[in-house]
Amino acid sequence: MIPELGHVALILALQLALVQSVLCLAGAARNQAGWMRAGKSAANAQLLFVLASFAALAWAYYANDFSVLNVAEHSSRQLPTPYRLTATWGSHEGSMMLWVLILSGWTVALNLGTRQLPLELKARVLGVIGGVSAVLLAFVLFTSNPFLRLDPPPPEGMDLNPLLQDPGMIIHPPLLYMGYVGFVVAFAFAIATMLGNTTSNDWARWARPWTQAAWGFLTLGITVGSWWAYYELGWGGWWFWDPTENASLMPWLAGTALMHALAVTEKRGKLHLWSIFLAITVFSLCLVGTFLVRSGVLSSVHAFALDPARGLFILLFLVLVIGGALLLFALRASSLLRNAQQALVTHEVLVLSGNVLLLVAAATVLLGTLYPLILDALDLGKVSVGPPYFNAVFVPLMVPVLLLVGLAMHARGHDTRLRAIAAQLKWHGLAALMLGAVVPLLYRDLRWPAMLAITLASWITLATVQGLVHQYQARGRQALSVLGMSVAHIGLAISVVGVGFVSSYESEQDLAMRPGDTASLAGYTLTFRGVTEVPGPNFSAVVADLIVSRDGNNVDRLNPEKRVYHASRKQMTESAIRYSITGDLYAALGEPLKDGAWSVRLYHKPLVIWIWLGALVMASGAAIAILARRLRSMT
Repeated sequence: MIPELGHVALILALQLALVQSVLCLAGAARNQAGWMRAGKSAANAQLLFVLASFAALAWAYYANDFSVLNVAEHSSRQLPTPYRLTATWGSHEGSMMLWVLILSGWTVALNLGTRQLPLELKARVLGVIGGVSAVLLAFVLFTSNPFLRLDPPPPEGMDLNPLLQDPGMIIHPPLLYMGYVGFVVAFAFAIATMLGNTTSNDWARWARPWTQAAWGFLTLGITVGSWWAYYELGWGGWWFWDPTENASLMPWLAGTALMHALAVTEKRGKLHLWSIFLAITVFSLCLVGTFLVRSGVLSSVHAFALDPARGLFILLFLVLVIGGALLLFALRASSLLRNAQQALVTHEVLVLSGNVLLLVAAATVLLGTLYPLILDALDLGKVSVGPPYFNAVFVPLMVPVLLLVGLAMHARGHDTRLRAIAAQLKWHGLAALMLGAVVPLLYRDLRWPAMLAITLASWITLATVQGLVHQYQARGRQALSVLGMSVAHIGLAISVVGVGFVSSYESEQDLAMRPGDTASLAGYTLTFRGVTEVPGPNFSAVVADLIVSRDGNNVDRLNPEKRVYHASRKQMTESAIRYSITGDLYAALGEPLKDGAWSVRLYHKPLVIWIWLGALVMASGAAIAILARRLRSMT
């Protein structure tokens, strides 16, 4: 009966979401404090029922209850227990359950963490989020019910996709969804402000820390997903411009713009209308990503292949939310604009310029992702838009953004002028150019991506550190307010170096190797010792043995695998990597060849780990900014 109880809990959660939305919005419109408080209580109760429903589904996976269709299709008795639990969100139905659970959690966190928020504004915010929750819960119940029964139940399940039988499955989806879902808070504040038809900028002050948290989680989710693809797929890459990768990158770019715009709106009362537009845009891009992944319109190793009815439901929801929000924005724009008719100074101009570039970059990614789908839908032929397009249009847009990042710390005064900023930073620019020309010489080969990366990263780091020092000298402990931003910018510089060097100096070899054969790569010598068969808990593996030596000394051993999973009979490649701060040595085992030879692919990836280290530093910058804000409010 546990699955049935989970189903009932989900139905009650839908009803509570409707109550939350209706009572909060109606109470705010009629100034009925009792209704608004009842709506807040419904939000807390909704989390309990969603959590109970999710626990029921997790129990069905843990207990191998193959009478539940979802469990039978995505688990098996041979599946190790940790992956039986993560299989709870390994299907479309389970991932949507995780989505609504995290949305309920964000709602309660907002409810409890904003006790000083005016009741009317808080009710409107919770009402908007309640409406989103209700639609998503309805989507789960009517098109993606995870508790459907199967009679008679099969003795064995079909198994979880081997790609998802990895520790990355434990971390990546929850982090990514925390980011996706978290942007609903800024969206709800923007809608609530327009519903109240107020020109106050207070909403930016309340929305900003929640936006920083969502951005931090999304950064971590993208980082873990990129690293997971790097070591799991066996192709040696960290980003392929896959449509589903793009689906997470677009809201990250727009979210970055939103964070900076909210800072200006909160502190200076400028860009009020622009911040509202960005809040709508970011959450709309999150919904577009949901549509792309779950509609069945694209093929991707990350996407869920679904029937068109589900995609139609999401598309209608997307049109309703985006269309409704933009209509309200159009109706309220003239009154909101009255508060924004003020001259912009250098700081706001730089932020706005960076925002526009980030949105254009997100638009180019969206165009490259949707263009093949639109042509196919119109029966105009099939085209493939891959890395050459994205690299050609995305990189040139990011270069001026990175230049603006270096200026950010030096344009915070109300009377700052570009001439004064140039005088402060001219030596930093010269030093960055010199480092960009000298550092790549360590590789004895000048490549323009590495030179550009070092130049931009040096510019960002030197300018940011000097700006932070100036802020501390001028403001003392109050400079904590810009510490988080400074850390995030330095993290960006670290990632830029990683991208530039791995793009410039990576090397690879595709070899046919027999026992005793050797290969040389990037100063390493790899000796192939042959393969052995190794049984796993639910798979059989062929494991290669590669001895890694340098200057005649053995330094490591790499054991790439080729696995065949028993239940699904699917093959997976498991790479072996020697991680290093200076560069990774990467090996992947291919297919058996004639005369006992095996196909082996070897890579050397200079500074590739800097990409993910920099992203972790960026996410920590968001955490520092939230913590610094908390400390300031306590003093």
